Amino acid sequence: MTVGTELGAAADARGDAGKTTGAGAPPGAEPAAAAGPQNGVSPALDPASTETAPLEVVVVTGLSGAGKNSAGRVLEDLGWFVVDNLPPALLLPMVELGARGDLRRFAAVVDVRSRAFSSDLQEAIRVLSDAGHRPRVLYVHARDEVLVRRYESNRREHPLQGSGTLTDGITEERALLTGIAGEADLWVDTSDLNVHQLRATLENAFARDGGTPPLTATVMSFGFKYGLPLDADLVVDARFLPNPHWVPELRSHTGRDADVRDYVLGQDDAADFLDRYTEVLRLLLPGYRREGKRYLTLAVGCTGGKHRSVAIAEEFARRLGAEGIAAVARHRDLGRE
Repeated sequence: MTVGTELGAAADARGDAGKTTGAGAPPGAEPAAAAGPQNGVSPALDPASTETAPLEVVVVTGLSGAGKNSAGRVLEDLGWFVVDNLPPALLLPMVELGARGDLRRFAAVVDVRSRAFSSDLQEAIRVLSDAGHRPRVLYVHARDEVLVRRYESNRREHPLQGSGTLTDGITEERALLTGIAGEADLWVDTSDLNVHQLRATLENAFARDGGTPPLTATVMSFGFKYGLPLDADLVVDARFLPNPHWVPELRSHTGRDADVRDYVLGQDDAADFLDRYTEVLRLLLPGYRREGKRYLTLAVGCTGGKHRSVAIAEEFARRLGAEGIAAVARHRDLGRE
């Protein structure tokens, strides 16, 4: 199963016509629904209580067709109480309602189906923080050509398309999302992810057993010829190392294979580079923690994303793990050649 069928318009566009919550529901939509595993426990209310315990809150937003609904389903499977298509104005009341019961982790999918949502959402998140809760914003996005392909494959209209073209709707939505995108805690680009990779990314970020979430890291290899990853916090260029592509016996192998890994890491400059950049990360990580940053994406690039970047990314993930960081290596362009 590919992202194009599961994460694309089939996910978000079906959400447009499916379950909604609160105001702004399209004609013919089903009644408001709050989905989540809840472990079989409904959030009982204490009418006499005026105190609410702080909740972990994740707001899932982003581009239509990028996979917000799929992200919501992953959070649901991880034990979060998830509400789809929640208007920003109802975010604090829903959180306080859950806080008075047994909920401790609450997630809401918020998007352009709630009109004027962008500025309203930013204000709603600020109000949540002022109330003592811990809101985090997950911004899900994809490249324009990927979004177009997903919508066309499902023959759905973009919610902002109107009388214009599909591309017009995507462009308008990107502009509308500029503010909230800049404030997001975690960006996930689903352009090249399948559902299993999306799940692994979100599990790495959100599968925690309460308490303050630690800093987690994704080390992503990529090929420069396929473009820079938009969700990278730091970018490392591994093209200064000799390319195994020009070694006939290594060309068909990847950076995950022992012979390529040994070749790349055995170069004269490789160990020095890894040691010095690890020192840079040791300098940055405490600052990230102080500033409340919970997610770090380190992107390592080479020409095609097959040999050098893969081997280096795997090694960085190992080293970050040794530093006590929950790190996972992901290889964006492996297999594209």
